[in-house]
Amino acid sequence: MTGADPDGVREAVDRAYREEWTRVVATLIRATGDWDVAEDAAADAFVRAAERWPGEGVPRNPGAWLTTVARNRVLDVLRRRGVEVGKVREWMAMDEMRGPGAPTDPADVVAARSGAAEIDDRLRLVFTCAHPALPLEARVALTLRTVGGLETPEIARAFLVPEATMAQRLVRAKRKIRNAGIPYRVPEGDELRRRLSGVLAVLMLVHNEGYLASSGDRLLRLDLQEEAIRLARLVVELMPDEPEAGGLLALLLLQHARSAARVDASGDLVPLDAQDRTRWDAAETAQGLAVLDRLDATRPAAAGPYRLQAEIQREHAIAAHADDTDWPAIVRRYDALLALTPSPVIELNRAVALGLAGRAQAGLDELERLEASGSLDGYHLLPAAQADLLRRRGRADAAAARYRRAIELAPTEPERRFLTRRLAELDGRDAPDLG
Repeated sequence: MTGADPDGVREAVDRAYREEWTRVVATLIRATGDWDVAEDAAADAFVRAAERWPGEGVPRNPGAWLTTVARNRVLDVLRRRGVEVGKVREWMAMDEMRGPGAPTDPADVVAARSGAAEIDDRLRLVFTCAHPALPLEARVALTLRTVGGLETPEIARAFLVPEATMAQRLVRAKRKIRNAGIPYRVPEGDELRRRLSGVLAVLMLVHNEGYLASSGDRLLRLDLQEEAIRLARLVVELMPDEPEAGGLLALLLLQHARSAARVDASGDLVPLDAQDRTRWDAAETAQGLAVLDRLDATRPAAAGPYRLQAEIQREHAIAAHADDTDWPAIVRRYDALLALTPSPVIELNRAVALGLAGRAQAGLDELERLEASGSLDGYHLLPAAQADLLRRRGRADAAAARYRRAIELAPTEPERRFLTRRLAELDGRDAPDLG
């Protein structure tokens, strides 16, 4: 143990929470099969760290300290319940066998002695939380709670639902895992590739809610963006040879790097072409580009949907000014993306890129076709995109009509204010006060 000042201790506890929560919980779930006991014991270990480390000093190995404290808490709970007696005895015997860096579970000792390769518990946890047998909303909530360590009230606030609703969602998800016998394991072969896409989709959904909130007065929720990035880093750490995991991480980093420039001092939306690029986070941008560079060097032919989206973001990141953006290259990426994952939203984005590549009428024709198909009915970004391209072609009356429709559909106040300002610019009037 080494002494530490109070600020240093708080930082150490916070850092340990970020780095060790998933590892501790995953180990306990594998050993006990009881998610609630594991989470409660892990939470208790961090409370004890905050209480004891100021006086005792920060341990040289915080993760081992936390695991031991959490394990002892689990043993106490199991003894009181009078169940899992055999496992309690095994764990008690481990006290005599454990040395620095030794495994914390008897099964780990067997694996270590035999030299067998062990799959990281954290990966088991990630795949179990994102199991396709669970409803999508439950997968997101469970991933944030059990893998991310977010408290139930935090998750409820982020997704604008009552705390009781979110708590029930988590209870039902854990009950489903138990009653349906969902295995606590990492899939293999083709199933692994199929299931990985579901894991990445959950992380993308978390990020998207933070990147462009689906409702309310706030445009950005940086806590959700940052949590998605942290979890994506974890997946890349555990599965470094999966190019789509790397592609997702690069995508999230490059998008999050622009956060400070995406809103003004009033919290209003600043479009990409008007953003002050000196406010983009240079270090985070460099990290995202470095991830893509590694993929280019090691997996040049493996271009999945997330990697293609990251490559689109790279075109924005490397353009010193908005006018320098290589829009034809972005259109080509969207073409490749549509070939892999046809989607009306991707078609919309491609049409916008086509218009910004100097083919405004072609972009408008594509948007008109999308509107006629009805696939994006009620989606505010379709009339907003039409309005922007019409404005660029000097068709003010038609653009104004589309702006009015987009304002009616926009789900957040910052977006409505932005669209209203654009409409006022067409009319040569100041934007009205929307309160």
